[in-house]
Amino acid sequence: MVEEITNIVRAETGAGSMEERLEKSGLVLDSEVVEKVLKRCFKVPQLALRFFSWVKFRNGSCHTTRTYNTMLYIAGEAKDFGLVEKLIGEMEEKGCEKDIKTWTILISHYGKAKLIGKALLILEKTRESSCEPDVAAYISLIHSLCNAQKANIALEFYKEMVQMEMQLDMSLYKLLLTCLAGCGDIAGFRSVSDDMIKGSQIPERDPDDFETLVKGLCKADRITDAVEIVDIMKKRKVLDAETHGISGYLRRNDIPRAFDLLQTMTESGYVPTVSTYTELMQHLFRLNEYQKGCKLYVEMLERGVEPDSVAITSMVAGHVRQNRISEAWKVFNSMQERGLRPTWKSYSVFIKELSKISRTDEIIKVLNEMQASEIVIGDEIFDWIISYLEKKGETEMVQKVMQMQRTCKLYPQEHKASGNNVPKRPAHNLDLNSNRLELGRMDFHLVEHIPKTNNNQDLQEICRILSTSTGWCLIEEALERCTVQFTPQLVVKILRNCSLHVHAALCFFSWVGKRDGYSHTTETYNMGIKILGCGKNFKDMKMLFFEMRRKGHPITPDTWTIMIMLYRRAGLTEIALRNFAEMKADNCKPNGSTYKYLIICLCGRKGRKEDEAIKLFQEMIRAGYVPDKELVETNLKCLCQAGKLLDGRRCIEFLCKLGFTIPLSYSLYIRALCQAGRLEEALALVDEVGTERVKLDQYIFGSLVHGLLRRGRLKEALEKVDSMKQVGIHPTVHVYSSLIVHFFKEKQMEKALETFQEMKEEGCKPTIVTYSALIRGHMDMGNIVDAWNVFRLIQREGPFPDFKTYSMFISSLCKVGKSEEALQLLSEMSDSGIVPSSINFRTVMFGLNTEGKHSLASTVLQKKLALKSKRTL
Repeated sequence: MVEEITNIVRAETGAGSMEERLEKSGLVLDSEVVEKVLKRCFKVPQLALRFFSWVKFRNGSCHTTRTYNTMLYIAGEAKDFGLVEKLIGEMEEKGCEKDIKTWTILISHYGKAKLIGKALLILEKTRESSCEPDVAAYISLIHSLCNAQKANIALEFYKEMVQMEMQLDMSLYKLLLTCLAGCGDIAGFRSVSDDMIKGSQIPERDPDDFETLVKGLCKADRITDAVEIVDIMKKRKVLDAETHGISGYLRRNDIPRAFDLLQTMTESGYVPTVSTYTELMQHLFRLNEYQKGCKLYVEMLERGVEPDSVAITSMVAGHVRQNRISEAWKVFNSMQERGLRPTWKSYSVFIKELSKISRTDEIIKVLNEMQASEIVIGDEIFDWIISYLEKKGETEMVQKVMQMQRTCKLYPQEHKASGNNVPKRPAHNLDLNSNRLELGRMDFHLVEHIPKTNNNQDLQEICRILSTSTGWCLIEEALERCTVQFTPQLVVKILRNCSLHVHAALCFFSWVGKRDGYSHTTETYNMGIKILGCGKNFKDMKMLFFEMRRKGHPITPDTWTIMIMLYRRAGLTEIALRNFAEMKADNCKPNGSTYKYLIICLCGRKGRKEDEAIKLFQEMIRAGYVPDKELVETNLKCLCQAGKLLDGRRCIEFLCKLGFTIPLSYSLYIRALCQAGRLEEALALVDEVGTERVKLDQYIFGSLVHGLLRRGRLKEALEKVDSMKQVGIHPTVHVYSSLIVHFFKEKQMEKALETFQEMKEEGCKPTIVTYSALIRGHMDMGNIVDAWNVFRLIQREGPFPDFKTYSMFISSLCKVGKSEEALQLLSEMSDSGIVPSSINFRTVMFGLNTEGKHSLASTVLQKKLALKSKRTL
């Protein structure tokens, strides 16, 4: 019944008004049903109020304290305090008793709106009634007072809580301490700190809390406080805390004191960690203290501290900056001697440092080394090198690197046989891929004659077979003729590289699993599950999962995480939650990635469940996992859009507790507020930071300017830009892009183009977002030729168009009657390796039909069906 009534209330269209449809339904309501319907309508307060009013006039007895509480909450979230007062008046008129939840809702929402006087008045009324304020009411009020920087009043209510022996959590202590410190109330700060320790909020049995506090203080540049905590830690012998003190001094660029602390550590018998040595070396190299950095590296080795890939890469960068290339290679190659494998990041740093001293020959050497090590190079490094070579004017080398880039994608565009006419490349370092290029041009009947020299060649051979035939029979024949020795590692690589060809990839998975001498592993099953889920074949995905379990392969957290991630992409929130529950029931402990993707799923627009996201975020922290920046941004954005600003506050308190700096934590929250259109709350939050304001301004500069421009407050935005320039902070690409979008929106094309020109002159490199804004702006102004010119420019020189750019341009072309050009763009999108969405196809097809080009519209449908056949079983 609840579902049926909710559908009637929230239906956008229908015969007659909502009230008429409710009357015709003949459904009998009670207070419990009314409350549940209202809760499902809290995001549409106008509809909730209409339903509430209809119930009141039809059957007033259905309204109870619980239904009024729900409506009060909805009105408070919408900041409709006129309605809040009206509802309170109705409760009094009808003799509907207010319970503690009623008062807590009122205190919370008036506090959120910074109506502190009103919130305090409500608290007094609570006391005058038969209800006594509970923990939730006090916590809500203290949060509001701290947010409004009313530290003295907040402290008084905190004392009341202590006297009544109410349970306080760490987040409340942290918020109150931050507020007291910001207001300069040292006595209050010490009093609360003592209570926190007495209350075992930093228990001796859990040293992780000490470490978190020390890290947070150091990152917040509160070194004196951190040192005091360190002294306590040393006395209690619960952690080697000097390490975090060194990090704190380095953040303040106080190198001498950092080294003094290092010396104290070593003299006391402590051995610094590899990360401490690495951080010190990096700072020395940045200050051009090359000899000291090398000496420190030698000292680290002599003390028996085993370097990791990050430490070795830092040393490589130091040598390269001094143009000591042979020493750099010697240190770099020492990774393998120590049993370490250079990472993608290690190679990337090596290449970028070499480009700074214009060593093209060495860059190519690193690139070849990277490919020989089976590292996926990726477009980012290729694009960096191509850009560097173009600036150097080395056009011939640019072409060779671009050819290498195309070859590495493993999807050659030419599939016809060349026989013996395939031209051989001249001897050059890049030519180690020449066999790979020839292989991509051979017919299937030549496969068995190809000499195999390494695993990469096997990989390309199988990928070519799977990607160049449409029928499984032909593919199977070619696979039977090849002499590749399949291993689980090779199969994983094949499946990953052929993931777009879902049908062929899954048939290969089944075929290779039946071969003598080969057996699938957990990793190969995980990849198969991922491919099926990406093609939205969830039924077959689950069947493969059950097969994996049936055959006795370990079900790891990664297996569950992959399925949760895939359900998240499809917006199937409930199924993702069920899988999470099954995972726990299966005694499989979630890892950091599991929490991350499930929380992102719960925060999505489709199937959003912010309350569940909040619980899981807290559970993740308790489990000892630190959220990354992407997860924090997603979580805060969801909370701000849902109006749960108190939970947003708690989130940044968690971040500070985990060691995020105060400027970074606040900047993430302020950015989320700006994105949610809550500019006033964001601006008010800026003033709370105090001494960290200068650093915070650097982080939030772009977000505030963007928020002001969205509200049409151009003058204030430009004043903000000027004020930041005066203190030496130059506009970022985010700021310039926001200004360009705004000027085009206001039909000020000259201003937009002037801003773009200024951006380039200031050395600020435009991103794909900037170019997308230019393309959209030109299209909105009717300058189709100019839009195409910009698009062709980024196709040639980068940054290359992404899915959003293609989709925006396609939609814009169809809107102005240029659907045939959009069809051309759709083909280019597919050719560039970006898979068009159903909406892309539908937009072009609708546009062509509207323009009367029905035959072309049918070709779009054929393209869509052809793509679908590749991606389904």
